[in-house]
Amino acid sequence: MKFQYLSVTSTGKDSNIYIITLNKPPENRLNVAACQELIRAYRYVESCLGQDSAGAVILTGNDHKFFTTGLDLYERDVNKFASSDGFYPLLHTVLDFPFPTIALINGHVFGGACLLTLAHDYRVMNSKRGFWQMPPVDAGLHHVGMGSLVRSKLSPQVARKVLLQAHKYTGKEALQDGIVDVIAEPEEMLQEAIKIAEQWKDKSRMGVYALLRDELWGEARKQYAQNSYVHRMETAREPKVKL
Repeated sequence: MKFQYLSVTSTGKDSNIYIITLNKPPENRLNVAACQELIRAYRYVESCLGQDSAGAVILTGNDHKFFTTGLDLYERDVNKFASSDGFYPLLHTVLDFPFPTIALINGHVFGGACLLTLAHDYRVMNSKRGFWQMPPVDAGLHHVGMGSLVRSKLSPQVARKVLLQAHKYTGKEALQDGIVDVIAEPEEMLQEAIKIAEQWKDKSRMGVYALLRDELWGEARKQYAQNSYVHRMETAREPKVKL
């Protein structure tokens, strides 16, 4: 399958670990086209692996500077339903994916992209470069369900720090607060992500991986499913500042 903004490769002992690499200038910003292509990539991996089989997927950026700096807020100036058509369905796809998922946070990640990392089961972050920050409180930005994923994945104290204080996390701080599972040197990050994938990829063999994940974080999945492709009303508040 051909893609414009990403590539898909396989690796691992049995070639059943797939790596989706974002490559969309500038800064891997997520517009509708990029989000829809990511959805296609996840579904392509799912079809390659088949049902009740072992496998995992890793999402990363194409260099050590940016993972993704979040949504393309300028797109919303011409399409007020951009998030409903792109970002929300993407989060739902990841939360509904029937195999273990790993976000390999190779560089900076801001705003909605932080939610994309939290939608994955495991997170590996660059120990040398890159910040992880959700600044909607500083930008005047909000969408329905924004707190559901943060609340379900993080402790109340950390969720407050993330959403209400917009703390800018280094890799070390993100590890201490439980936002990421591993931090690693830039040249060792991919191997750490593959190690996690190899360790847990067999957990999808019985066909209940996504069902059990939904028992843990189903509220967020349902919220983003409910907001996806909705045009009868606006599901997000326009930012007062485009960071």
